[in-house]
Amino acid sequence: MRGIIITLLSVAITAQTALATPIHARSPYVVKETHPSPSGWTKMNRANGEALIDLNIALKQGNFDELEKQLYEVSDPGNHKYGKHLSASEVDDCVRPKKDTSDLVHEWLRENGIEPHGYSSAKDWIHVTLPIEMVERLLDTEYHNYQHKSGHVVARAESWSLPRHLHRHIDAIQPTTSFFRAAPQSEDFTTLGGEVTVPASYTPPTDETIAKLCNVSSVTPQCFKALYKTAGYQVKAAGKNKVAFTNYLGQVPIRPDTAKFLAKYVPKGVQAAYEFKQISIADGPTQDGPITYNQSFIPSFAREANLDVQAQLGISWPTPVWSWSTGGSPPYTPDINTPTNTNEPYIVWVNYLLSQKSFPQIISTSYGDDEQTVPRSYAERVCKQFAQVGARGTSLFFSSGDGGLGSPGGCISNDGKNTTKFLPAFPASCPYVTTVGATMNFEPEVAVYRPKSPQHGFYAGGSGFSEYFKRPSYQNKVVPAYVKSLKGQYNGLYNKDGRAYPDLSAQGLYFAYVWNGTEGVISGTSASCPLTAGIFSLVNDYRLSHGKPSLGFLNPWLYSKGYKGFNDILSGNAHGCDELTAGKGDGFPVVEGWDPVTGWGTPNFEKILKLV
Repeated sequence: MRGIIITLLSVAITAQTALATPIHARSPYVVKETHPSPSGWTKMNRANGEALIDLNIALKQGNFDELEKQLYEVSDPGNHKYGKHLSASEVDDCVRPKKDTSDLVHEWLRENGIEPHGYSSAKDWIHVTLPIEMVERLLDTEYHNYQHKSGHVVARAESWSLPRHLHRHIDAIQPTTSFFRAAPQSEDFTTLGGEVTVPASYTPPTDETIAKLCNVSSVTPQCFKALYKTAGYQVKAAGKNKVAFTNYLGQVPIRPDTAKFLAKYVPKGVQAAYEFKQISIADGPTQDGPITYNQSFIPSFAREANLDVQAQLGISWPTPVWSWSTGGSPPYTPDINTPTNTNEPYIVWVNYLLSQKSFPQIISTSYGDDEQTVPRSYAERVCKQFAQVGARGTSLFFSSGDGGLGSPGGCISNDGKNTTKFLPAFPASCPYVTTVGATMNFEPEVAVYRPKSPQHGFYAGGSGFSEYFKRPSYQNKVVPAYVKSLKGQYNGLYNKDGRAYPDLSAQGLYFAYVWNGTEGVISGTSASCPLTAGIFSLVNDYRLSHGKPSLGFLNPWLYSKGYKGFNDILSGNAHGCDELTAGKGDGFPVVEGWDPVTGWGTPNFEKILKLV
């Protein structure tokens, strides 16, 4: 059984009987969605029909337009409703499917022997566990095993169908055509004292405090506090305020490692390493001890999770921290008759979250993948779930990615045309989240970039324009002006009208942290994202201590006035897709004001407090 997020749905008849029964439908089946496997995936044998798969069915929401309208009203500091966040029931009322939608979908399932019992809180998602061969009949498709170049194997179909009369009532069904991997956005771990590549652009800071506390080879919480002006701030609302992070792919923070980190950098907070809250979703792992022998052979085990919790506690202690671990970690063995690894983590996590009466006011997620690996219909529905979280008063931060414009040599479309283009990332491209890029150096900070070397892989902060989501209104004053300033330099390689990211940035090179009892450094927007979340948890602390609500969805505030509280980054470029930028410059340039490399820049806590 699969834990607390997905209630396994009972099937009114056995799989064998169901497969002997013709599919019933009021209308003929017509293809609903086609999404070819992206570059890097190889189609293998047919999937084992007896293996079980957790199917998530997205019903058309009743009135998302009203939910979106209210989201912007409560998030806009110029609106009289600013800060009046919606309750769980108010959010559910907006998105609950209309009766005819619910009735028709349930009729279709029951005619095929499926009696659903698992739902999201608004009943806009139905969860059911079925044998793959039954799903193939239900959706008139075929599942094959696909192997990623990393070795990760999933069972997927490149297209699926529905009875014609259900097309307007069902937005998405997954896992079917989704190939995203939710990879952590962190780079190589180097032990303390090991070889690091000091940026060629680095110059020692002249500011005495920063020079004393900041070492480019190992950036510590003391440096962050000095650089972003949080030093000396005393947390006042720890009883009301919380900050959190998500874990996927088997990642789980190791408490003794965090204790060792805090003992060195936040000695008064050591006990927090054993007190932060761990929540398991869909059998996600939790752990209280050190890495065991069976885990230690996995090079990346716990690195991302350790980085997240240490980055947050290092800047925001004693604010309570929560950690969610959502089940589904590759690879799975595709020929055993057990529930397959569906690897659709975002919807499992966010629907669990929305079923809770309350949750932390700041949440950081350091995972993502190329937008084109996610079917558009599914990306749109996941993004709408994030909007519901924002409407309830929580700020969602997502890392922008570590591949810049796209992995060098791999910037190719997966639409069958093999078009060369920049590759935006998801969920970074969702307009209802705040996307965090990365910087390096101190005086001044510049856009992060580390070329590939014998010691390290290529690393550049994620940068781009969505091909799925149109530009949100809060970006209308700055993004068109930036695009115009390019004078057609990268025409055809990106969507000028898409949601642009990142929105802001923070340090993301050579974070000091502890893994498996060893001190070292690690890089990535996986570092800048939880750091930013920790800083904004202090902003919420300040607001809550003054009787004000949490900031909630941040972007309308950020683009209208909040940007005045950020250190503008003026140097650097986007990198990646080298085969496309040759002769055209390195990539999108950093400019004064907003740019799609560093966003509005890095936070100045003292200035932000004055603005809020």
